[in-house]
Amino acid sequence: MRLSEVAQGEHGYLVPKPQAWFAFVLSFLLMTFDFVDRQIVVSMFPYLKAEWALSDRELGALISIVSVTIAAGTLPLSLLVDHWSRVKGVVFMATVWSLATIACAFAGSYQRLLVARAFIGLGEAGYGPAAGAILTSVFPTRMRATIIGGFLAAASFGSVLGVVLGGVIAARWGWKAAFGIVGVPGLVLAGLYMFVRDYDAPELKTDSPAGLHKAREIARELFRARSGIAAYFAGALQLVTVSTILAWLPSFFNRAYGAPADRAGIWAAAVIICGTAGVVFWSIVADRLAQRDIRWRMLTPAACCLATLCCFATAFGALTPGPLQIGVIICGAFLMGCTTGPIPAVAIDVVHPALRSTAGSMVAIVQNLFGLGVGPLISGALSDAFGLQTAMAIMPLSCGLAALLLVLGSRSYPADRAATANHEVRIETLDAVPQTT
Repeated sequence: MRLSEVAQGEHGYLVPKPQAWFAFVLSFLLMTFDFVDRQIVVSMFPYLKAEWALSDRELGALISIVSVTIAAGTLPLSLLVDHWSRVKGVVFMATVWSLATIACAFAGSYQRLLVARAFIGLGEAGYGPAAGAILTSVFPTRMRATIIGGFLAAASFGSVLGVVLGGVIAARWGWKAAFGIVGVPGLVLAGLYMFVRDYDAPELKTDSPAGLHKAREIARELFRARSGIAAYFAGALQLVTVSTILAWLPSFFNRAYGAPADRAGIWAAAVIICGTAGVVFWSIVADRLAQRDIRWRMLTPAACCLATLCCFATAFGALTPGPLQIGVIICGAFLMGCTTGPIPAVAIDVVHPALRSTAGSMVAIVQNLFGLGVGPLISGALSDAFGLQTAMAIMPLSCGLAALLLVLGSRSYPADRAATANHEVRIETLDAVPQTT
C-alpha cells in the first residue's frame, strides 16, 4: 500500500507511530547486515591467503570491488527505485546482496569469490538512499536528523560485528561457513520489509532554472564551488587511509602480534569502536567551532587529518609491536573519522537547494570510487612489495593531502556558502513577484 507524502504534517507521522518504528528497526538491521556482509571478509584474510596462496593485492581487491560497484550503481539504482517502489527496491537489493554473500560460501576459486563480492556491492548500491527516503518521509520532519543519524550508525555497528563474526565463525567452522551464516539474516529481514508501507512522493517542484535539469548543468552546479570540490576529494583521500585500517588491521594483529584470526578480529573491532566514537565527537566539535567562524567546519577535520597522519606514521613506521604502538593506533583511529560528518555538510552547503540530495550522492560516489575503493588495493600492493607494516605506514600520506585540500577549500567556503544562499533568496524573490503577460 502506498501513501501520499502530502498528508504528513510538520509534526506528524505519515503512518501510525508503531509502523514508522517498525520501518526504522528493519532498516537499521538491514544496514547492520549490509556492513557485516561487506566487512566480514577482512577477518578471513589469513585463511584465504593460506588456502589459495593469494597476494595482499588480491586480498585487498576483495574489499575494493564492493566499493567500486557501489559507486557505479548508486545513482542509476537510486533513480530506478524512485520511479518504481522504495520498499520493493529495498527488498530486491537486500535479497541480491544476501544471496551474493551466501554465494561466497560456495566459491571454489578466487575469481568466483571476487565476482560474488562485486554483486554484494551492486545490491548494496541503492539500499541506503531508498531506505533513507522512506525513513525521512514516514517520520516527522522535526526528528529527521535524529532518525537518519541513528540509521547511519548501523554502518559502524555492522562493521564491528562483521570483523568479530568473521574471525570467530571462521576459527570454528571455516571461512565458507562464515559467509553462509551471515547471509541468511538479510534474506529474513528482506521478507519482513515487504510489510513496510511505501509512499507516493509529491511531484518534484524546484525553483531552479530549467537548464539545471540538464545533466551538464547539474554537473556544473555540483562542481561549481571550490570548497565543494575540495570537500569531495579531501573526504576520499582521508578514506584511503580509513579503508586501509579497516581492511588490514586484523591481518596486522595476526602477523605482527601472532594473534589467532578470531582474537585479531576482536582487537581490530575494539579499535574500530574508538573510531566510531571519534566520528561523533569530531562532528560535534566542527559544528561548535563553525558557529564562531564557518571555516572551522573544514579546518577542524584538516587538523585531525594531520594528526591522523602523525599517529599512524609513528605507530607503523617508528614503533615496534607492543602496548605503546597499540595506544598510538587507537589515537589515530579516534581521529581518522573526522571527515565523516563535516564533508557532506560542506558539500550540501555550497550547491543549489534543488541539488542537495544529489550532492550527498556525489559525496558517496567520489568517496567510494577514489577512497574506499582505492585504499585496500594500493595498500595490498605495497604490502606485497615492502611488507604490511611498511604499507600501513605509507598510506596515511593521503591524510596529509586531505588536510591540504581542506585548508585550501576553507578559504573560499564562506563566499561559496553565501553565494548559494543569495541564489536561493533571489529565486524565491522572483517567484514572489506577480507575473504579467
